[in-house]
Amino acid sequence: MTQHNPTNENSDVTDVAAERVRIFDTTLRDGEQAPGFSMDRRAKLRMAHALEALGIDIIEAGFPHASPDDFNAVAEIARALRGPTICGLARCQTGDIDSTARALEGARHSRIHLFLSTSPLHREHKLGMSKQQVIDTACASIERAKGLCHEVEFSAEDAMRTEPEYLIEVFSAAAAAGATTLNAPDTVGYMTPSEIAERFAYLIKHVHRAEHVIFSSHCHDDLGMAVANSLAAVSAGARQVECTINGIGERAGNASLEEVVMALRVRRPHFGVDTGIDTRKLYPTSRLLTQLTGQAVPRNKAVVGENAFAHESGIHQHGMLKHRGTYEIMHAQDVGMGETRLVLGKHSGRHALRQRLQVLGHTPDETEMDIIFARFKTLADKKREVHDEDLEAIALGHDPEATGPWRITQLNTNSHMGGSASASVRLTHDNGHEVGEAAIGDGPVDAVLRAIERATGTALDVTQFQVRAVSEGGDAQGQAQLTARHAERDWRGNGVSTDIIEATAHAALAIVNRIERQSASRSDASIEESDQGRPHFEPRANGRAQQETTA
Repeated sequence: MTQHNPTNENSDVTDVAAERVRIFDTTLRDGEQAPGFSMDRRAKLRMAHALEALGIDIIEAGFPHASPDDFNAVAEIARALRGPTICGLARCQTGDIDSTARALEGARHSRIHLFLSTSPLHREHKLGMSKQQVIDTACASIERAKGLCHEVEFSAEDAMRTEPEYLIEVFSAAAAAGATTLNAPDTVGYMTPSEIAERFAYLIKHVHRAEHVIFSSHCHDDLGMAVANSLAAVSAGARQVECTINGIGERAGNASLEEVVMALRVRRPHFGVDTGIDTRKLYPTSRLLTQLTGQAVPRNKAVVGENAFAHESGIHQHGMLKHRGTYEIMHAQDVGMGETRLVLGKHSGRHALRQRLQVLGHTPDETEMDIIFARFKTLADKKREVHDEDLEAIALGHDPEATGPWRITQLNTNSHMGGSASASVRLTHDNGHEVGEAAIGDGPVDAVLRAIERATGTALDVTQFQVRAVSEGGDAQGQAQLTARHAERDWRGNGVSTDIIEATAHAALAIVNRIERQSASRSDASIEESDQGRPHFEPRANGRAQQETTA
């Protein structure tokens, strides 16, 4: 069913075409209030700027009356952003409404989002209100709010467990009072897609003044159907979807913004609608949220997970090499992720292995390929994923699990007031050379990495850093996983220790060692081909490898 967007006399924003679905992002409100996802004011502002760049229509910046910090965050975001509508959440209480209005004063376009429970369970046990009292309270609050902002949204909390006929009464009264967006949330994630579609179609058909308002969905993921339910609401005529980056939110979370947006894009002929989202910014925005909250995205997360555009199965890889459409319905570049990855593991076949070797500059004949493939399968049975540096070693006839030439003999770190730290390392090379260096960094991890760079002479641009426990108890071991950029390639290293700083040092040194082993192997091969003898590597005093060629 087609809806027309309302015209608000206080609004300086032109109407959006009927086929446009507005994206209402509540990452900074519903998402941020979930345990483990709290952000300070600076982090919320940084995230808000990313959401603006993404093309979000409405940003729910927070719940101003909840705390002074939330009030200040909403106010700062309202002043800083010029594109999207800035929204603040408020209960149907005078104090909440006035506080939210003050926080939104600096917004170019503002919205107060009022909510009040309407279900029998909530009316009796939470509010202690009659049906008429709920309607009267909602209408009075809407009338007060509409004079303090550009537009008002009204949410009937627990709408999907509210009597449908009564919900019609509430929404009709809310629209008459001046609400321009009516939100029917599935607050507890109880509904199924068919039920959601039926309910929205019923509301749009029977609510008075339905043609003058936007109907909105806000679905929680308690039963894992938030995205499906949101899409069902759109199919039934909803023209606003409330969602969050990475699907964060109360309990099991909200509808995942990136999944809703890409579903509407990929299946546009089916839904017949579009959004204003720049999908190429979905992956960077997702990663920014993980940095700000410290909460990682599962590898198998749809659209933005590390495995979303990764293929390990030999059958899938063979198909992808023939035509990417065989196993991909969208491109990694569409969401800003870069390129599809053919992950080499125990399920991979010869086609993918040969293709990756060619990218790395190796063109083995069939006999050599038989040997390389056998060694690859042996290694793949031991490791979850075989990386480029492992393939380089196999192709050059070396042991991909070799260690050295550098080893840590001493490591010390100290933290200082203000967040800085210092670290000193002493390393020993296989040729007997020892080198020691010290460095100062933003923290102990940064200081250790800088010290190792100085000692070995190898610059590492760290692009990813993760630490996780691999055992339990007070003496649990931690595994540090590093990905660093060097010479236009990504290198990976792992380290395990009961001390996470030491684990990080081992991970960094593993990368340095792989870089040096490959450099030495390539130099050996190059000199043998040119019949100039074999190279000899001797570390300089600062740890950089120096090559001396003898006749």
